[in-house]
Amino acid sequence: MGFISEPRIDVKIRKMAERVRWRDPAIADRGIDQTRLVFDDGKPDTPEFSFMVIGDSGSGPHRGHNPQRQIAEQMFQHRDECRFVLHTGDVIYLVGSSEYYPKNFIEPYREFLVGGETGKAIAYDQMVFAFPILPVPGNHDYYDLSPFYGLAAQLMLPVRRLLQSHVDLDVGWHGSYQGRAYARAFLDCLKDRLPGTLDQHLNEHYTAKTKSGACLRYQPGHFTRLPNRYYSFRMGGIDFFALDSNTFNAPSPLPDSQEGDAYRRILEKRLEQIERDKMEVSEASAKLTPDSPDTVEQMDDLQAKLQQLDEVERDILKQLASNEMTVVDSEQLNWLEKELIESWHDPDARGRIIYFHHPPYVTEATKWHQAQTLMVRRRLRRVLNDVAKAIGSLSEGRSIVDLVLNGHAHCLEHLQTVDTGHADAYTNWIICGGSGYSLRRQRQEGPELTELMEAGDDAKETFIERSVAKSKLYVGRKGSGSQKHRPYSFLRIDVKAGNPPRFVVRPFISDWFEHRWVNQVLDPFEVCALQSSLR
Repeated sequence: MGFISEPRIDVKIRKMAERVRWRDPAIADRGIDQTRLVFDDGKPDTPEFSFMVIGDSGSGPHRGHNPQRQIAEQMFQHRDECRFVLHTGDVIYLVGSSEYYPKNFIEPYREFLVGGETGKAIAYDQMVFAFPILPVPGNHDYYDLSPFYGLAAQLMLPVRRLLQSHVDLDVGWHGSYQGRAYARAFLDCLKDRLPGTLDQHLNEHYTAKTKSGACLRYQPGHFTRLPNRYYSFRMGGIDFFALDSNTFNAPSPLPDSQEGDAYRRILEKRLEQIERDKMEVSEASAKLTPDSPDTVEQMDDLQAKLQQLDEVERDILKQLASNEMTVVDSEQLNWLEKELIESWHDPDARGRIIYFHHPPYVTEATKWHQAQTLMVRRRLRRVLNDVAKAIGSLSEGRSIVDLVLNGHAHCLEHLQTVDTGHADAYTNWIICGGSGYSLRRQRQEGPELTELMEAGDDAKETFIERSVAKSKLYVGRKGSGSQKHRPYSFLRIDVKAGNPPRFVVRPFISDWFEHRWVNQVLDPFEVCALQSSLR
């Protein structure tokens, strides 16, 4: 995907901060917490409630069928019983462009938007949710498109229309403009307000009160903006923490040593092989024409393989460029640590859920060995370790967080960590990234994840490979030929009363099989935060 570029982490942080006027004196002087929101939907705050989860959904029709719309129709049936939807990122494919919000978000979820069900045209930056959808940004929501490719895409538009969806990559004139489209679609962009109107706006919408001060009041059907790219809220005694993992997933610099040089050469050879593999896939795809359903599905498979190769290539390129200044979003990670500590000391908080895009644990075919997976895992571990030290015996054997929700991997997966040697041990991890975009298979190595860990005494440093997690459920692309399954998915999670809380997870599947949809509900499973339940 050489036509795609990704902003540097410092640029992402700076641009998003400017859009919400982060820590502007006009806001800070009012004691407003720009990382918190309070729900005001007119419903009682009870310890038992339900919510839905989707992720990696933001694509248009898939060569004649629309999995995102199929999932949305299933979700709509649960709207009266659930309070909100969490979205784990990649809201818009392929490059987060405002051009594709109408087709790739507004149209599929029209019943969730004020005025959407009547067919009224809705501008992407004027959306109001009748039913809350609370996203975090994915990597595609930050991507940009080279001007040359944007022009080429428009010149090819007559051909793309002639072939309908068969060669449409969901790209137009431009990309996200460094995440601007996502910000204008979902965040409260205070930068756009003049001083006088800013005061009026704050007086109207930042009137909720919490222990941290005033904050944004989220009102379905009336005002449904988010205060920041990362934020928190509480419902039924459960604290939810939404993170932007795009700003703490950068690889560490390669070591300036013989080992570092050797690893660099390995990466360069991998890049050469990837380029050869991409050429073979492109040549095979060029020989096909979309003149039958079977051929269309072959083209879809080849496109999915090409996207996987692109993803691995981008991860390697990030590692090779990592000797440049590596920026880590320490401010966000410090915020998470502080908020988790405060949550544990708050007697009204009985549980904690974190959701963000990049999964620290995953068995999808391309993800476990990626550098960004390792770095997200290490940085989250560091936060959880520090929280564990700060709260001491307060956790009484419970994991620091009850549940972690992610996307990025195009599948549905439930994993449990074992004794990792860190405070992320005995934790439930659920990936919900199969809600609309091309699905992926599970890795051939199987469901158990291992990593190298230090062992031995100070005199002799050694490493051993030990198990850290195991996949309990994986739903993704499987089969081949006429027996190929594409099971897209979303989750309904029922939160139960009690301390610690219990969560009943209900997976809903829409399987594209033999050129038709087959809907099914998998057996529900229960997760909780007690370490003893995983031993």
